[in-house]
Amino acid sequence: MEFEIEIKDDGHKGVFYIESENKIVAEMHFVWAGSDKIIIDHTDVDGSLKGKNVGKLLVRRGVLFAREKQIKILPLCPFAKSVFDKTEEYRDVLF
Repeated sequence: MEFEIEIKDDGHKGVFYIESENKIVAEMHFVWAGSDKIIIDHTDVDGSLKGKNVGKLLVRRGVLFAREKQIKILPLCPFAKSVFDKTEEYRDVLF
């Protein structure tokens, strides 16, 4: 199953999200900390997507975003932090 992860970013805070039938079914929130870092503070995935690795896909999209913008990520969200702890190739963007 293919998921399209969209992003909203107003320069202060933002969210990576997946929408299905006009409803947000997965989201990972972040806030900007200066111009060179974002803090991931919350991840939520609808129960209907359980077992589909959607949370990990959201973190991966965040990592790609950080690489594009040449910024770092501080994962305060316990889920996102656990993904960073287990995924060595994401360490380049870790703050």
